[in-house]
Amino acid sequence: MKLHLRAILIVALASHLQAQLPPATAAKIDAVAAQVLADTGAPSASVAVVKDAKIAYVKAYGNARLEPTNPASPEMRYSIGSVSKQFMAGAILLLVEDGKLSPDDPVARFLPDLTRAKEITIRELLTHTSGYQDYYPLDYVAPFMQKPVTAREILDKWAKKPLDFDPGTRWQYSNTNFVAAGLILEKVTGMPLMSFLEARIFRPLGMTSVIDLAEKSLSASDAAGYTRFALGPLRPAPPEGRGWLFAAGELAMTAHDLALWDISLIQHKVLKPALLDTLMTPARLKNGAPTGYGLGVGIRDAGNHPKLSHGGAVSGFVSLNTVWPDEGAAVVVLTNVDGSSAPDRMTAEIAPLLLAEVEDPHAAQALEQARRIFSDLQQGGIDRSLLTSDADAFFTPQVLADAAASLKPLGDPESFRQMSVELRGGMTYRHFNIQCKGKALHLSTFTTPDGKLAQYLIQ
Repeated sequence: MKLHLRAILIVALASHLQAQLPPATAAKIDAVAAQVLADTGAPSASVAVVKDAKIAYVKAYGNARLEPTNPASPEMRYSIGSVSKQFMAGAILLLVEDGKLSPDDPVARFLPDLTRAKEITIRELLTHTSGYQDYYPLDYVAPFMQKPVTAREILDKWAKKPLDFDPGTRWQYSNTNFVAAGLILEKVTGMPLMSFLEARIFRPLGMTSVIDLAEKSLSASDAAGYTRFALGPLRPAPPEGRGWLFAAGELAMTAHDLALWDISLIQHKVLKPALLDTLMTPARLKNGAPTGYGLGVGIRDAGNHPKLSHGGAVSGFVSLNTVWPDEGAAVVVLTNVDGSSAPDRMTAEIAPLLLAEVEDPHAAQALEQARRIFSDLQQGGIDRSLLTSDADAFFTPQVLADAAASLKPLGDPESFRQMSVELRGGMTYRHFNIQCKGKALHLSTFTTPDGKLAQYLIQ
């Protein structure tokens, strides 16, 4: 009965929230999802969109289960894999706020028996700069991972080996780091990690769908995970044994509930500004090189706006959670098949529909010009009157010959869309997506104030 009521509430909420997006934008998201599922063969996707710091759209697409067929719906849980790491990092920061520890405490304070624990800090665990070897680098479930394990057993085998590098000298993704962080949290709090997360993050934010896969499996009313071998049919994916995802990828939830966490980052509901700054500050190596990774989350600059992003990949599931905090926007995409590019592609195409962009009054004209030039290049020519002197010099006979040889066989584009526009170097910088016979091309152009093209680059 509880699950039935939760489903009714989430569907009703999703229906209400969809009205916050203009119908045309919602229709574009639907079209993006349908096209990406068709292109990638992913059985389903669950999507949540945040705009103006509110959940503006929640919808699921495709089939969450194949035998028997069960259409995906927004109330279904998906494993989020390593997106779980930002919750682990957030939990550690809450302990910092409580005065229980510091990010720069040595691991030896809590786990003294690990390799070089006196030289490695908690911060280095959460930024993947510790040197501890990853216990889960493979993209499939090896036989040893089908058996149950404890977090302590993982650390005994992988965090007592010699380090892969001296602490702080390199960045290397390692799930072992987060297992260690999870055990530190449990030692400090005297409670299970999931209990702490529920008390300090999930319940306060109303994230009612979250489960810990080490304690509870996905049910028949949730999405099932799939895999495929080469280009073969989709087949049920074997799950990791109990315990292997502890603190590194153990959470499953709805896209809607993950979006609630994103809103909390935007509005500082759980992590206060100083803590969020710590989460969002990319680590630097000892030689000063930036890593582009904060605490449990990737950080990059996106048009002078910070962008937080992290993917998750566990057996049968791939996810991507992306937040633009100062734009009040986020995109959550959860899918249920190994190795899928669907989350990345959907996010890349949905993001421009949400983010503030440079006004582009010449978008239609630019699109028509871009199409025409593409067609000319397929025939080995270009209208040089459209080009600056630099662009004219770029299009040598060799460039035109290569363009014709590689583009003409693709035929007429099936779709040709402008994806974004910004200002750069005193020019208008546009990005286009071109779809031709199953091949996706990226086009970038620079247009000078007098309307000349300084760049037309297909990749």
